[in-house]
Amino acid sequence: MARVRYGARTEAEIAAARAASSKLPDIWSTGVVAVWESDPDAVAAVLPPPLKPGSRPLVRANISKVDLPGYPLGAGSVAVAAEHQGVRGWYPLVMPMTHERALIGGREVFGEPKKLGEVEVERDGLVVRAWLARHGIAFVEVRGAVNGALPIPEPVRKTDFYFKFLPAVDGSGFDADPVLVHCVRNEKVRKLEGITGDVVLRESMYDPVADLPVHAVVEITVGEKTTDQRGRVAERVSAQALLPYIHQRYDDPQQILDGPPEGSV
Repeated sequence: MARVRYGARTEAEIAAARAASSKLPDIWSTGVVAVWESDPDAVAAVLPPPLKPGSRPLVRANISKVDLPGYPLGAGSVAVAAEHQGVRGWYPLVMPMTHERALIGGREVFGEPKKLGEVEVERDGLVVRAWLARHGIAFVEVRGAVNGALPIPEPVRKTDFYFKFLPAVDGSGFDADPVLVHCVRNEKVRKLEGITGDVVLRESMYDPVADLPVHAVVEITVGEKTTDQRGRVAERVSAQALLPYIHQRYDDPQQILDGPPEGSV
């Protein structure tokens, strides 16, 4: 009988897949990072407990293009500064990805709030323009001109916070207590330039980052970097406390109750 591809894989095949994924070479991306100071009450309002606001009400937009062979990828995020158990990091609210492959692993393994979207980085000489878009709305746009090279920073360790959960089958909450994930990234930079420019936030009912206004631009850079990542469960969190924030993950919270009509196949 010909092999049934939906059938079980052998232990050897599983081991080979794990070994291959552990030996991936450095993958370099070209991206724009913009950090701005926003309204402290707005930043605090989007943080589910037990996350707490950072020392400054900062918001970060990261907009990158990854030139994977035969698989060019756009990846972005909008995150707010946060702290947990003495660890400083970022809590992403939305992470647009241009391909399903990049989306699925992050959502299912780490609990990342990834969604399919448009991610663009354009450069014409010194002029740079980058944006994140979904549903035809470029809800974040960074634009400006390169003002010079910056010193290459030392490799750095950064932390992002995610909540991993499964909505309950009966729509009454979660199937189990959610977990708070610390995702640690080791970042190396090989090129970095400063940008003089601005950040434009556009109204979107699907990605309402316009609620985090730009009070002052802290920094805009364009550069080339590579990162790896490892995650760990920091703690189980209160389902009751997280439930009011579940809408952050979906365009329409009702979609978690979508399913085939009764009796359908």
